Amino acid sequence: MNGPLTIGIDIGGTQGAGGVVDARGALLATARTVTPDRSRSPRVVEETILSVVAAPLTDHPDVAAVGIGAAGFVPADRATVVFAPRLSWRNEPLRERLGERVGLPLVVDNDANASIWGEYRFGAGRGESHLVMVNLGTGIGGGIVYDGQVIRGRYGIAGEFAHMQVVPDGIRCECGNRGCWEQYASGNALVREARVLMASTSPMITDLFREVVGSADTLSGPLVTEAAKRGDRLAIELIGEVGRWLGVGIANLAAALDPGTFVIGGGVSAAGEFLLGPARETFRRHLTGRGYRPEARIVAAALGNDAGVIGAAELARDALST
Repeated sequence: MNGPLTIGIDIGGTQGAGGVVDARGALLATARTVTPDRSRSPRVVEETILSVVAAPLTDHPDVAAVGIGAAGFVPADRATVVFAPRLSWRNEPLRERLGERVGLPLVVDNDANASIWGEYRFGAGRGESHLVMVNLGTGIGGGIVYDGQVIRGRYGIAGEFAHMQVVPDGIRCECGNRGCWEQYASGNALVREARVLMASTSPMITDLFREVVGSADTLSGPLVTEAAKRGDRLAIELIGEVGRWLGVGIANLAAALDPGTFVIGGGVSAAGEFLLGPARETFRRHLTGRGYRPEARIVAAALGNDAGVIGAAELARDALST
């Protein structure tokens, strides 16, 4: 498989990553950074992206294009981020601002679209014609591929599954609404529930509390996952609860979209079967027409945290041929 080298950038609410990717989906060089605090200027975030681009270019000056997967609403022009709940972008002309400084063809897309494209071309979605991806990280990202095409919707903002309402008048979401799916099935939800229990001094939290040396503020999703893998019953229960909410949401998505496969990615997916087992069980229980229709597969992403980088680079490569 021949084709030019491209750079993929995956910029999220808490961290950013980039890499040089060849036409086989192999990462040849990588760079990672922490995303600046959301309260800072959009220019600060843009400088962060440029630093991630610059690092791989040092050893690969023959790169032909750059793709950026941004954690926000990217309209059909694939040039602007109109809204980013966890970053300071509002109607930000990202392609124009960065394209001039990078000096290469540049494509902007939603980060979940980049991730699903990576999994569709090179990962867990290979060979599947109807694919939906759900990324559980700080929040929830979503993407749809049907018949070899990323489905972006009329205005480019399809796949914002995070903000489906699953609990009327539920927990307030950063998007401004209440009861959004990501308030119950995400890394933030996992950590929030663990911290509530720790703050209550419940006897259930003894082992998990020891993991963070007595401070709930230092608790993180990876710590909960590691505790679950060591058999911590509370950690297993907390991840299972996120998994059950994941199952509720994907049953709704199956009713609307009827894919053959759901790919579950993002940092929370590192919990593996602690997450996916309860998700599959709840999915089957809530699936419309259960027992009388084929069931979609629910599988873990194959490319891990690199899916967004690889997919963004592939989107940039595709744009060169159009």
